[in-house]
Amino acid sequence: MDMRLTGKTAVVTGASRGLGLAIVRALSAEGMRVAAVARTTPTELKETGAVVVTADLSTAHGPAEAVERALAELGGIDLLVNNVGGGDSGEGQVGGFLDTTEDVWRQTYDLNLLGTVRATRAALPSLLERGGAVVNISSVGARVPHGGPIAYTTAKAALTAFGKALAEEFGPRGVRVNTVSPGAVRTSLWEAPNGYGAAVAAAHGLELDQFLAGLPAGTGMTTGRFIEPEEVAALVTWLASPHAGSVTGADYVIDGGAIKTV
Repeated sequence: MDMRLTGKTAVVTGASRGLGLAIVRALSAEGMRVAAVARTTPTELKETGAVVVTADLSTAHGPAEAVERALAELGGIDLLVNNVGGGDSGEGQVGGFLDTTEDVWRQTYDLNLLGTVRATRAALPSLLERGGAVVNISSVGARVPHGGPIAYTTAKAALTAFGKALAEEFGPRGVRVNTVSPGAVRTSLWEAPNGYGAAVAAAHGLELDQFLAGLPAGTGMTTGRFIEPEEVAALVTWLASPHAGSVTGADYVIDGGAIKTV
């Protein structure tokens, strides 16, 4: 299916790896001009042909500066994908509420919520001018906050609510806002030897490979496997397209059937 995105522009945050990189690749393949915002510039990101904007989106000024530079490169923004997020470090993430320090709370909210708030605020004038769209990448943890680090899951819950509120305010002015909430995606968050998955495995006395092999079934994923980044990227691409022109304020769960409630 032609997504009718050729010649349109997009800004994707958190673009250096995992979901962000897959989204950059998918949008570029549809003919979009993409500005990829990331703290680092790995070879894989350079190979996409996207304009790379280096920035630290956890800082107060980083998101606005990144969007300003993207605007200078693209001339306008038709799509903002707020993919930036954190929680793939095991340090301070597996001990529960009383072990979650003030610094972890602050850093987690700065990156997972306020980075998106700031980037969206900076991009909205151009999005309003062009009748654009916003797609925020949240998590199934927003719906089942006990299922992950409390700072991370509650920040994602706030992010999901933020998207709903934006859709209500700016829908009448021509900007669509939607949320995508993935479950366990095959990324470094789970697979890195020093990531969150490794920390959870160690906390349960398991080797990482053993833990990952049992995770889909253990979390109730009826598909029995991890979600691939490309599957999430395909959903983002559709939401960005005119085919989803009447979809706004929605939260699309892509979790392999893990959430059992209606």
